[in-house]
Amino acid sequence: MTPTLVRQHVAHADSAPRVDRCARARDWSEIQERMLVPLYEAVYERLEVGPATRLLGLRCGSGLALLMAASRGAAAVTGVDCCAERLALARERLVPDTPRAAHGTRTRAAPHLVEGDPGDAVDAETAAYTLVTVFEPIGCLAGDSEGLGELLAAALPLAGRGAAVVLAGWGPPERCATSSVLRVATKLADPLRSARSWRPARRDDLEDVAQRAGLKPDGSGRVACPFGYADPDSAVRGLLSTGLFDAAIAATDAKQVDKELTEALHAHRREDGTVWMENVFRYLIARVP
Repeated sequence: MTPTLVRQHVAHADSAPRVDRCARARDWSEIQERMLVPLYEAVYERLEVGPATRLLGLRCGSGLALLMAASRGAAAVTGVDCCAERLALARERLVPDTPRAAHGTRTRAAPHLVEGDPGDAVDAETAAYTLVTVFEPIGCLAGDSEGLGELLAAALPLAGRGAAVVLAGWGPPERCATSSVLRVATKLADPLRSARSWRPARRDDLEDVAQRAGLKPDGSGRVACPFGYADPDSAVRGLLSTGLFDAAIAATDAKQVDKELTEALHAHRREDGTVWMENVFRYLIARVP
């Protein structure tokens, strides 16, 4: 998470250790975020994201998924996140100087980025969103779906009836090589493991969230999202940027976490020095009733 990976809300938690948040956000943007591109592409292709799409991306991070939707011609793109540092990077990507329309023609609205509350993501044109995404995968930490219900409850009133809502999660641990590395976080976080311990993804994680939010499941899929890094240092920085190891850093120290994470990655190092881990992620499409 939020492989991503990835329940990144851990990185925003009040109990997170003090880190260089700007450097962490930059590592996420430059190293880790791209690992989920196959997931974004699969969802956008299946839902035919294009000029008829009005997208609301929750936990949008530094905006790569939003950029991909905009490049497909989405009519409106809005992102919400609680991490100011990641949103600053998203603005660099998504809100450059917008060229003026010529001869009275109407330009596509610039992406809208909101820090904090989805309730502030009302589009200037007040039209309902047709697609809501939460691409930050759940299912690798105990309690990593906490807060997702409240987030959806705040966002769904902005979506039209029948709008698609996409949730993402880790696949089975036997299909995710990174699972063995994430267990390092649990080992080092003890005695904090009861609060944020690694656990294998369950088959119905996403369906449970959808049901609690009052959504109607309308299909699902699995996508291969390998994690590939230029070297072990990049792998460590990328994985730390997810926030999944913050409890371990708080319980021990950053050097100890770096050391044991590097050792865990050794099994995934190739002869050319790169690090490669095959993973499968799952997504659920649900509909607003």
